[in-house]
Amino acid sequence: MNSPQTKNIITTSKGNGSRRPFHDRHPYDLSQQYVDIEASRKWLTNADLFAETEGFLTALQDQVIPTRNYKKYILNPNIDEMCRRCGKESEMIQQITATCEQLAPTLYVKRHDGLAKVIHQKVAEAADLIEDKSPYYKYTPASVLENDNFKLYWNRSILTDKTILFNRPDITFMNKKTKNTFLIDIAVPNTHNLAKTITDKQNQYQELANEICAM
Repeated sequence: MNSPQTKNIITTSKGNGSRRPFHDRHPYDLSQQYVDIEASRKWLTNADLFAETEGFLTALQDQVIPTRNYKKYILNPNIDEMCRRCGKESEMIQQITATCEQLAPTLYVKRHDGLAKVIHQKVAEAADLIEDKSPYYKYTPASVLENDNFKLYWNRSILTDKTILFNRPDITFMNKKTKNTFLIDIAVPNTHNLAKTITDKQNQYQELANEICAM
């Protein structure tokens, strides 16, 4: 949906944000290393969202919704800023979406698995490993999918000749003809933690990648 609201949002993100005290936060995030700016904005034109939903998501990106941190430092300095769930950190967008220990074992895991299922389904479709296409929210990945050309694992340990500590990526995709194996592990970090998360994931699975090459 390429609505007038969408065009205005994109213009603000590109040009006017630095003159506003809060609206510069998302354009700044987009400028960080490893951030794909085009892909990060694609939801504005390809997601087919209601204008109200676009506005709410943009407010989240600009961090201008009434979290306790926002209320304390913008509206009322007498308000308690600590998270209403864990009570240990200042309640702000980054904390709610990534670091609250009360949300980590439930909602963060659900978000992670939901994203991994979308990627698994797209890979399975591209490799002709599944025939029936269902909405992503109804899709349940099979532990193993295989045909003459490809093999796809879901959350499955990779057996190697020696013990590997990190041997269970979220998705493992094998091309039998080219003998290439892709280890796909999902993370949903905050923008400021993106570069470190990428490096950590690469380091975690480097030993497994080396062992697979040797095998």
